Amino acid sequence: QVQLVESGGGLVQAGGSLRLSCEASGNFVRINVMGWYRQAPGNQRDLVADISRHGSTTYEDSVKGRFTISRDTAKNTVYLQMNSLTPEDTAVYYCKAFVVRNGPERDYWGKGTLVTVSS
Repeated sequence: QVQLVESGGGLVQAGGSLRLSCEASGNFVRINVMGWYRQAPGNQRDLVADISRHGSTTYEDSVKGRFTISRDTAKNTVYLQMNSLTPEDTAVYYCKAFVVRNGPERDYWGKGTLVTVSS
């Protein structure tokens, strides 16, 4: 099996920063793309940012210039540095990874970490 465990969420004031981490563990051959998604109450889960195994990144427009995704391939960990946070960033943040085990890659999700930004 594969487990993704997020950490780093919490309560922060508008303008503040948080750094999320997500570590993958278990039995697998390789992790390809890793990413962060978020879901606010009443909304669908949307991509925030993702990063390929080789470091190519994608960002949702509203976080460009404020959030930075990175990964430590050796540690099977992906990070999301979030700066200049606004109340609109309040959501549960989920980690997702595309993992190769003993066949085609498939996606796995973490359980999420809550980020609350107060005004």
